[in-house]
Amino acid sequence: MLNRRCATGLLAALAVLAGPSVAFAQSYPAKPIRWVVPYPAGGGSDFLARTIGQQLSTQISQTVTVENKPGANTAIAASDVARSPADGYTILSADNGTMVFNTALYSKLSYNPEKDLVPVTLMGRFPMILVVGPNSDVRDAKDFVAKAKAAPGKFSYGSAGAGSPHHLAMELLKVHSSLHMVHIPYRGAAPALTDLAGGQVNAMMVDLAAGAGFIKGGKVRPLAVAHATRLPQLPDVPTFAELGFKGVEASAQVGIVAPAGTPADVVAALQKQVATAINQPAIRQKLVDFGIEPVASTPQQYGDLIRTEVQRWHKLIREQKISLD
Repeated sequence: MLNRRCATGLLAALAVLAGPSVAFAQSYPAKPIRWVVPYPAGGGSDFLARTIGQQLSTQISQTVTVENKPGANTAIAASDVARSPADGYTILSADNGTMVFNTALYSKLSYNPEKDLVPVTLMGRFPMILVVGPNSDVRDAKDFVAKAKAAPGKFSYGSAGAGSPHHLAMELLKVHSSLHMVHIPYRGAAPALTDLAGGQVNAMMVDLAAGAGFIKGGKVRPLAVAHATRLPQLPDVPTFAELGFKGVEASAQVGIVAPAGTPADVVAALQKQVATAINQPAIRQKLVDFGIEPVASTPQQYGDLIRTEVQRWHKLIREQKISLD
């Protein structure tokens, strides 16, 4: 009896020393999760969150509510989540604009991605594809670069917005190919694609999730993929590396982040559940069909990726003198 009482007392003492976070992490998740998406409903980030969120809800037997909060190049949503309780019940879909580009594009931000947010997992990538209009006389990506180089300042390219992954992917191609082209930013990929199809702009970089309908319908023509490998959905479209353009790799990278201070055990528990959801065969296929490369990285892997991407893209943004102030 004495030994049992001593053991019980020791466990109680250890629980007190460990603090409330241990017990909290063990019970997580014990209530609904609020998932903030910094873009309007219907886009790629929204689709990703809702697809994974539905599976996540089933797994944890808790409601997962997706809340769309667009604006200010994702800063409105990021600031909201950064100031939310650090308990794992408010999370953010963060792309490379949120975690990488914004700190270089703006001199002042309403949040600090490094100090205010912690990585949970990279959910997926949206690889970029160079596309031209159906009536373009450009034969392939090499021909595009040759023609653009021969007419500096005469070629225009559209994007889903200044500072977007689509914009910066083309800036990357410009640097690697020594091109001078005029940027025409739009409010979203759809209007840019419409003008590209109509011949108002010469080219653009677009992800498959946004451009699949235009590509399948023959309204735009894909020339090259800014990815390490060919896309399974476009097996006949070469990568830039295959064509001799090394280093032209770009994608919209969407992950989950939580408020800084969220207990490590809670972050780990959330990552495990999200990774399980992503790796369900039906979910993976649904994402691939939409144009997303599923990932499901660890918090450490996602954090390392963000740091690497900051070095890479901040250098490009500085050299190209791109600013949204």
